[in-house]
Amino acid sequence: MLRGVDLAVGRGEVVALLGANGSGKSTAVRAVVGQVPLSAGEWELFGTPGARFRQWHRVGYVPQRTTAAGAVPSTVWEVASSGRLSRTRLRPLRRADREAVHRALELVGMAGRARDSVGALSGGQHQRVLIARALAAEPDLLIMDEPMAGVDLAGQDALAGILRAQVAAGASVLLVLHELGPMEPLIDRAVVLAAGRVVHDGAPPRVVGQHALPGHEHVHPHAGPRPAVVRGPVPEPGTAPGQPELPRQEGRAS
Repeated sequence: MLRGVDLAVGRGEVVALLGANGSGKSTAVRAVVGQVPLSAGEWELFGTPGARFRQWHRVGYVPQRTTAAGAVPSTVWEVASSGRLSRTRLRPLRRADREAVHRALELVGMAGRARDSVGALSGGQHQRVLIARALAAEPDLLIMDEPMAGVDLAGQDALAGILRAQVAAGASVLLVLHELGPMEPLIDRAVVLAAGRVVHDGAPPRVVGQHALPGHEHVHPHAGPRPAVVRGPVPEPGTAPGQPELPRQEGRAS
């Protein structure tokens, strides 16, 4: 459960959402895309209240999941091209749509596998296809929930390069991460959650030496107030917990 979260992502900004398992990271991004209803507070996208927002082609979302398709047989091209649905509204793909899908597959290194079944892909390749699906919409805001899960170091470096290009073109990025890794040079701001609350909003914390050891806790100062994308009830003064450790760990966010 999120409590008193105030989170904003500016144009061209790369924000990392960090925290331990169960801290509320995935819930926060699902709230941003409207998948989790708010019991209190409000959220908006591009200055429009979430309930009235309709320009979903401006948002590319990579959910936390392990496969690019369910039980229905699908090719890499079919999954990636589904990212254009928010633009095409079920009309047949036009040349510009096909070119956008092809560019997205090229960016993630999967253009050569376009005709292959997603069932034949590795976990890292599945993840690349999901990223291509999000990029195919040519979004202004890219939201990725644990995009490096199941991706090897070379793939992580490639993803960092992809995001660098998106940001250079003016896109904003919100990343749910366990650790910064190759993304660290790209991160403008880190938001750390603990027990559903924001306990740090500012420069990315450096996880080195004893700070990387399990059981270590330290507190970072809060940043000043920001215009919100997701806003909830503000906790009573003095009730926000200290920042948890940020161990170098593998796993899935909650």
